[in-house]
Amino acid sequence: MPEEKLNIDERFKLIRITSRRYGKAGRAEKSKILDHLVEQTGVSRKTLIRRLNGACVRKRRKRQRGHKYGAGVDDALRVISESCNYICAERLQPNLVWLARHLDRHSELTLEPEVEELLGQISTATVRRILQRIHQDRPRRRRASGFSSDARSQIPVRRIPWDTRAPGHFEVDLVFHCGPQASGEFVYSLVMVDVATGWCECAALLGKSYRGMSDAFARCLMRCPVPVLEVHTDNGSEFFSAHLLNFWKERAQVPELSRSRPYRKNDNRYVEHRNGALVRAWLGHDRIDTAQQTIALNKLYTRLWLYFNFFQPVMHLAHKHWDGQRVVRVHDTARTPFDRMVQAGVLSAAQTRELAALRDSCNPRRLRDELWDAVMQLYDMQPAVDGVTEDVFATLLPSRH
Repeated sequence: MPEEKLNIDERFKLIRITSRRYGKAGRAEKSKILDHLVEQTGVSRKTLIRRLNGACVRKRRKRQRGHKYGAGVDDALRVISESCNYICAERLQPNLVWLARHLDRHSELTLEPEVEELLGQISTATVRRILQRIHQDRPRRRRASGFSSDARSQIPVRRIPWDTRAPGHFEVDLVFHCGPQASGEFVYSLVMVDVATGWCECAALLGKSYRGMSDAFARCLMRCPVPVLEVHTDNGSEFFSAHLLNFWKERAQVPELSRSRPYRKNDNRYVEHRNGALVRAWLGHDRIDTAQQTIALNKLYTRLWLYFNFFQPVMHLAHKHWDGQRVVRVHDTARTPFDRMVQAGVLSAAQTRELAALRDSCNPRRLRDELWDAVMQLYDMQPAVDGVTEDVFATLLPSRH
């Protein structure tokens, strides 16, 4: 087991308990007591003698430390945090400098040299404290309220390893936008997440017929910058129709198909997390059920693709081990999915230049506001009317009509 250290309150408590025995002890025994305390607390002998012979209590500083990070850092963190949709300090801190420079180029903040230097020095804990303080008064936005067993038997049951390093292995799931009742036809969101980099693709479909499913997959494949090597789904019947299996076999590069164990959601843990942290976080749980809303949602997902993959740093599990009592998980430095793609070396030089130019041209703060406006507009649209048929073909790509 790793060696545990006493915190400052535990050290003071141990010294107070020992002080009674120390006061009654002789010279030789006092020396042994001091040796033991030095070993246990790491405090010097002179300091221990002074504490044991005096009042062993923590005293408040007569002069508090001054503020190292002033209003300039607060203002920069406020803009950066808002631009990244208030992600946690662990994801934000490693990316502060480049995000500040990026927002400065888009005139969202004025980055002074001293502020830029401080952003490179600030710790995760300090970022967390500042964000807690400056976010207390921020205004809250109102969040918008045919199966074949033979086809399934062809797909192996497995789990994509957490330490997969090659991009292209995607977990896939459907998110239902049915509201409180799953009756009638409504909109679904197809979510694909690359295990190695966190790259996310989303598409909307009205109903889960073969035409809708194949159209949603086609939208995702058109945007994805890397070849899809594996498609890993749950056991939903929408993923295992004979038509959809033919859709994959007709691809120029046929991906490997796999599925999770029944009723084991952790087999698709990456995409399950994105279902809540990405799709539900923006769209909530209200009902979406018209062709017009489906078209609007696909336009929203085009913006969200850009915002998430280029401006939302994500952490990845680096390694884990058993310390005798629990599994200790260690995560790497938070980086955006685009940066992870570049680091993996799977993008061509032309792709890298094109995507980097796309990120440089985008203002993440303005893009975030546009996303919220699009969500509000989506829910302002007229819902489906009983007895009126929705045109599913109007929601498909022109090439798939």
